[in-house]
Amino acid sequence: MNSQRAKEIVASPTMVNVACNGVPIYIQHVNERNETARIYPLDQPEQEQEVALSQLTET
Repeated sequence: MNSQRAKEIVASPTMVNVACNGVPIYIQHVNERNETARIYPLDQPEQEQEVALSQLTET
């Protein structure tokens, strides 16, 4: 996923289905400079992690 689309998803008032390695996730923040995103699995909000935007897919 590119950084512009990830930022659009973060700013969207509606929930957009996104996955990281097949796991449904929520994007908290996008770091354009590093091409990463702060995410967590929808069913485990305490499991925050930083991943490369290339690992994210819209489902």
